Amino acid sequence: MKATAVAPSNIAFIKYWGKKDEGLRIPLNGSISMNLSNLLTTTTVEFNPKFKKDAVTIDDQKEDEAKNRVIKHLDRVRKIAKINDRAKVVSVNNFSTSTGLSSSASGFAALTLGASCAAGLNLSEKELSILARVGSGSACRSIPDGFVEWFPGETNETSYSVSFFPQDYWDIVDVVAIISKDKKEVPTTAGQKYTKTSPFLPTRLERIEEKIKLVKKYIQEKNFSLFGELIEQEALELHSIMLTSKPPLIYWLPETLKVMHAVIKWRQEGLQVYFTINTGQNIHLICREKDLKKVMVRIKELSVVIKTIINNPSRGADLTTSHLF
Repeated sequence: MKATAVAPSNIAFIKYWGKKDEGLRIPLNGSISMNLSNLLTTTTVEFNPKFKKDAVTIDDQKEDEAKNRVIKHLDRVRKIAKINDRAKVVSVNNFSTSTGLSSSASGFAALTLGASCAAGLNLSEKELSILARVGSGSACRSIPDGFVEWFPGETNETSYSVSFFPQDYWDIVDVVAIISKDKKEVPTTAGQKYTKTSPFLPTRLERIEEKIKLVKKYIQEKNFSLFGELIEQEALELHSIMLTSKPPLIYWLPETLKVMHAVIKWRQEGLQVYFTINTGQNIHLICREKDLKKVMVRIKELSVVIKTIINNPSRGADLTTSHLF
């Protein structure tokens, strides 16, 4: 059987960093995110008894590291479906991978839905979220629609994501400012292994539940200024953990800091826009729809920004009949 799925990347407003269980990718803390409409992975999967081995192609390149992770995930699907057929997988991203834009989230969400359907499974959203999480932690947030909460849980069955507001609940916009397409030196999975070496981690974990409650409250109330202040501070706090780990993780580039300074200056001049950033050099600017044109004018004045991608809140992973092969 053959199936094709499209899944969005997501931006975490309250972020997860560190794991209770490395193998199952159970996080140290819960998180809150929004799916992104224009950062997408499309993946076609076909299981066939005639295939002698798994064949994986990602963005027209046969990448060994990524391929091994994909095959491990196919094995998980095969185990659930109780099949032994090998698979052909073709996956295409419409954005640069390994640059801090959560390509593994969209990638493993699309792979999970596509592979499970191709294997004849009819998994629930919760089951898909759990399975996606084992492939890549943040992928579990790209399964449900819109604004999403990831419950950290303590076991495989209790760590999953749910939608708490649909994608059309709030007309905020995420403008991704690309300042470099180079791949980051330390992948997120590797970087998270150093989480507990930061002396500031216990303080972060003590405060995280309250921050989750607050950001959900601000989203519900559509209180953009308090929401923006919180998510910007959260991003800086997360990177303070990375900066103080052993060895330190420095994902920012000089151009990243220039955009951060510019956003703060724009806000002082009356334009309500805030930044957040994942594990990478590229930066997300969050504004309301009514301010998007003004934000885009300002961004175009920054020579360090080589490309922008405008995202609205998006639905989660879904099937399509437009197969890649």
